[in-house]
Amino acid sequence: MKTINNFVLKWYPVLLAFICLLYSVGLGLNGQTEEAQYSAHWPGTILLFAIAIRQRRKS
Repeated sequence: MKTINNFVLKWYPVLLAFICLLYSVGLGLNGQTEEAQYSAHWPGTILLFAIAIRQRRKS
């Protein structure tokens, strides 16, 4: 259980970005292209913020 917890704490931005990517692809396949283009920027933004936050940490 501890390894799963460590995995989630370390990789949660990547998992969240992947879910957002799947959401965007789903919208595009559903024909909602404008919404898909808007939500396509979310994964990159999530990953960039995760990098910035981890660089600012003191540990």
